[in-house]
Amino acid sequence: MSQSAASAPAKSVRRTRTQTAGPQAQEHLLKAAGELFYREGVRAVGVDAIVERAGVNKMSLYRQFSSKDDLVLGYLERQDTRFFNYVEKSFAQHPGEPARQLLQYFEDLVVRASVEDYRGCPFVNVAVEFPDASHAARQFVAGNKARLMARITELAVEAGADDPEALANGLGLLIEGVYAASQTYGPGCGPIQAAPRVAAQLIAAACATPAAKL
Repeated sequence: MSQSAASAPAKSVRRTRTQTAGPQAQEHLLKAAGELFYREGVRAVGVDAIVERAGVNKMSLYRQFSSKDDLVLGYLERQDTRFFNYVEKSFAQHPGEPARQLLQYFEDLVVRASVEDYRGCPFVNVAVEFPDASHAARQFVAGNKARLMARITELAVEAGADDPEALANGLGLLIEGVYAASQTYGPGCGPIQAAPRVAAQLIAAACATPAAKL
């Protein structure tokens, strides 16, 4: 999987609504929904709160989005783009050094997960709110996670891991642990701070590279 493929938006559950006039209204709505959904949760936020924050009327919302679920997918699409920008920005700091690229991601994740108002992974948060695994929002989340794992596996292969999939699975579990710890122990907690060290140990063991050289 190439960097460009990882950066491309997920396609499996793309919205099919017809584009209508009002790009400015759509931007305001997505911005408002993004702030409210991430802070308070998708289920807790109604369309009235979104249109009020966006400064548009309800008719404008339904001209741009066929339903609240459609707006949730718009929110996820925007978060997906932002997330993979973070991922590739981390990797780009160490071109040609796949083991160090993997470790850098954890170092940067710790910084993000230590911000006082950090609310964890938006994709995990949405998945928790939609118990039906066939729901489009859940499918979008699954696609996001699968693409991240594919990208990590790609780097594990390049790093010479003896079992790239096993290393990717271990690192994936650690990433999810950081998200959970940020909401249970709190942003910047001890378990979060330990993540880069644990990641370095996993990478060193899988790639026969001394952790001190990472």
